[in-house]
Amino acid sequence: MVISNLNTTLITDRLSIIIDSITEMKALRKQSNEEFFSDKRNPRAAESYLRHTLGAIFDIGRHILAKTARRKTIEYKEIARLLGKEKIIPHKLTNRLIPMAGYRNRLTHFYHEITDQELYEIINKDLEDIEEFVKAIQKFLVEYKGAKK
Repeated sequence: MVISNLNTTLITDRLSIIIDSITEMKALRKQSNEEFFSDKRNPRAAESYLRHTLGAIFDIGRHILAKTARRKTIEYKEIARLLGKEKIIPHKLTNRLIPMAGYRNRLTHFYHEITDQELYEIINKDLEDIEEFVKAIQKFLVEYKGAKK
C-alpha cells in the first residue's frame, strides 16, 4: 500500500465527531424505553448523531482510500469493502460497515421512513461496531505516523 500525505487533522477531526456522537447516543440509551419515546426530541437527536457519525466514518474512509488506493470517487459500500481489502479495518468489521453505508443513505434520502423504534434499537445495539471502527482508524493513524518517521 502506497500512502501519499494523509490529512491527519481531517481524520482526527472526524474521529472527534464520532466519539462525541457516541457519547451522546450512550446518554440517550440510558433512558428507559418510556423516557426515550416520551420526548420527541430524543429520536431526532439520535438520528442526527447517527447521521453525523456515519457521514464522518465514510469521510474518513474516502480520504484514506484516496491517499492509499488512489481512488477519488467511491460509493459508500465500496468504501467499506476497500477499507477491509486494504487491511485498514478488520475484515469482520467490513461486513458490519457495509450495512451502515446503506443506512447512511436511508438517513439522508429516506429519512421519512425511519422509525423512532428503529433509532432506539440502533443506539442500544450497534454502537460497539462504531467504537471498533474508531479503534481501527486510531491504530492505522499510529502506524502511519510511525512509518513517516
